[in-house]
Amino acid sequence: MKSSKQTTLRAQAVLTGVGVHSGKPVRIVLHPADANHGVVFLRTGMPGGNDRLIEARHVTVSATELCTIVGEQSTGSVATIEHLMSALSGLGIDNLLVEIDGPEVPILDGSAAPFVDAIQQAGIATLAAPRRYLKVLRPVRVQQGAAFCELNPFDKGFRLDVEIDFETPLIGRQRKVIDLEPTVYKREVARARTFGFMRDVERLWQAGLALGASLDNTVAIGEDSVVNPEGLRFPDEFVRHKLLDAVGDLALAGAPILGEYRSYRGGHRMNVAIVEALFADRANYAYVEAGARRELGHAEIGAALPAFAADTH
Repeated sequence: MKSSKQTTLRAQAVLTGVGVHSGKPVRIVLHPADANHGVVFLRTGMPGGNDRLIEARHVTVSATELCTIVGEQSTGSVATIEHLMSALSGLGIDNLLVEIDGPEVPILDGSAAPFVDAIQQAGIATLAAPRRYLKVLRPVRVQQGAAFCELNPFDKGFRLDVEIDFETPLIGRQRKVIDLEPTVYKREVARARTFGFMRDVERLWQAGLALGASLDNTVAIGEDSVVNPEGLRFPDEFVRHKLLDAVGDLALAGAPILGEYRSYRGGHRMNVAIVEALFADRANYAYVEAGARRELGHAEIGAALPAFAADTH
C-alpha cells in the first residue's frame, strides 16, 4: 500500500489461538486507531480485573529470551509480539490498538501470514496525517563475539540483510536481502515459520517454555531431517523467519525506518539493542515527514524523502 499518509485498519480483526510458550488460549482484537496513536497493546484478563495499556516501543521491552516481551509481568505484559509487529510493519500499518486477553500473542501457524490475512480482510484505511519516518544518519552497531547487528544510512527505503549460521547441515549458512515493501513482504517473508530443535524440547518444557509448540506452528529440526511431514515452505525458510522477526523487533523503533539493517547470527536481544543504540545519540537519526523537504530537528541536512518510501517499513 503506497501512501505518504498514516494508516490504520478499516474494521476490527479478531484472531484466537494459543501462546507458543505459555500454551494458554488467547484472543486478540485489532482495533482501528487515530493518527499518531502508534501501536499500543491493551492487556486485559489480568487478576483483579485491571487493564493496562502498553506501547509497542523499545523502551517498554522487558525480555528478549526466545521472544520479545513488552510490559512487566507483575503489572501486565505481552509476550511473543514479534510476528504481529512484523505483519503490521510489513504491510505499513502505523496505528492500531491491540486488545489481548492473555499474556502472549497467539502463535497461530508460526508465521506472520495469519496476521497478514486478517489485516487484508479488515482492509487498510489511509488517514489524513502525514507518515513520519526514522532516518538513519550515522552507522550504529552492536556486537557479541562473532554475532552483530548494525544500522546504516540508506536513501532508498528500508533494506534488510540477514545472515544466519548454524552448525547443523540442515540449516548451515543462509543469507537473505530484501528491500521491504508490502508486496515483497507478503511474497517472501510472511509465510516463514518459527523453528526449533527437537533436542531442546525437554529443556524448554522444564523451564515452562514451548508449552504450546507443535508441528502445526513450529518447524521441528531433528538429528538429520525436518520432522514436519510437509517439509519446508521455502528452501531457506530459516533465514526468512529470522528476517521476519527482525522486521517485527525493529518496528519497536516507533516509526518506519529509512536505512539499511544488517545482521549476522542476530536475534531478538540484538535487534532491540540496535534500536537502543540508534536512539542513544540524537546525531544518529532524524525524523522525516513524508513529502517534507527537511528532516525534523536537522534542518541543515535538507534531504528529501524518496518518493517510493511510503511503502518501506
